[in-house]
Amino acid sequence: MHATADNFDQLLQEHAALLRTHGEVQARCSELIRAQALEIARLDAQAMRLRAELVKRDTALAWAKDDQAALEHAIPGLPKRAALARHVEALQARVRELSDELQQRDVRQAFAPVLASHADDLAGLEEDLAAADLVICQTGCMSHGAYWRVQDHCKRTGKACVLVENADALHIVRIQRSGEGEGAALVASQQG
Repeated sequence: MHATADNFDQLLQEHAALLRTHGEVQARCSELIRAQALEIARLDAQAMRLRAELVKRDTALAWAKDDQAALEHAIPGLPKRAALARHVEALQARVRELSDELQQRDVRQAFAPVLASHADDLAGLEEDLAAADLVICQTGCMSHGAYWRVQDHCKRTGKACVLVENADALHIVRIQRSGEGEGAALVASQQG
């Protein structure tokens, strides 16, 4: 009988071990089910928030479309006017570019003869004008824009500036300085 009692005790120990293992597995399964339930609840809440944001965005977009349609209906030709306004802005920018190019071309043309004989660039012309005591400009040899640029240079630097029709007819030039340091030139004699 002793063998049967030992078998029974061993069977009781195995049964107790199985019950403990079964209890641990049940606890683990319960924890996994609880964690999954929390994750499902979190995902459901996130899906609800995303649906609400989508409805909010779609509603705002629909209102904006309605507002735009009402505005276009209230102001006939608004899209065409907006397109024309953009076109006008582009044309104004192009006019500014062309005006700048034209002004630069006028400067190059006005000073081309001087640059060819005295300097390679406008900086050389500025150096020549700065070294001169008197600037004599012959009419007909310079553009209107160049005339004003030379006059501006003379004012800025205080140089005397004379405008003559025929440079060969000029014999005597006397420079008088005013009290402010600006020079004024008087043509004393010209041949008729």
